[in-house]
Amino acid sequence: MAARDKTIARAEGSAAVADFLAKASALGEARRPGERGRLIFALDATMSRQPTWDLACRLQGDMFTEADRIGSLDVQLVYFRGLAECRASKWVSDAGRLGALMARIDCRGGNTQIGRVLAHAVAETRRERVRAIVLVGDAMEENVDHLCALAGQLALLGVPVFAFQEGHDAIAAQAFREIARITRGAWCRFDVSAADELAALLRAVAAYSAGGRAALEDLSGKGGRGARLLLQQLGAP
Repeated sequence: MAARDKTIARAEGSAAVADFLAKASALGEARRPGERGRLIFALDATMSRQPTWDLACRLQGDMFTEADRIGSLDVQLVYFRGLAECRASKWVSDAGRLGALMARIDCRGGNTQIGRVLAHAVAETRRERVRAIVLVGDAMEENVDHLCALAGQLALLGVPVFAFQEGHDAIAAQAFREIARITRGAWCRFDVSAADELAALLRAVAAYSAGGRAALEDLSGKGGRGARLLLQQLGAP
């Protein structure tokens, strides 16, 4: 890629992240006093994700580390692959355990199962409050109306979906944007050229889900770019 094209790609990636953070401000205060934050991290682990799987693991590791530092966020890893495999881990608060879970996942051929992920999130939230869902994928091969109906259930439960799309598949983009819109979440491109910005965003979302504004201010004070951007969007307390 030419230097000019790389510059354009970085600029577009930064703009997408800034827009993502602007929409994230609609979350409001992250948790009630004494309540641990809960975040579902959902991954497409089908074979098309293999080329950038290591990058995804690194970005997710950054988020898990931030969650571990704050100490009041539980994360559940959900992934789908193959023809009918969709699994959810236990709720985990230790970054090391989360990293070990990620290391055991390999990509396998198959179709998307986003509907099963959203249905699982609905069931989990009805048992105990889930603050947000981060969804990472590159395709959508399901009935979009069915996915939107499930997104509507999440919206009624107050659970936003932050959808990260890898690649430029138009059908996936339409579905991910609509899921994010319905749940009052946000859509962002998962792009290698914006890896640093995406890592900062994931750390900020983890901090906000776990500790609210105070955790964001602490992260910002330590130089967290994503936290600074999110605080700017939140405005004065």
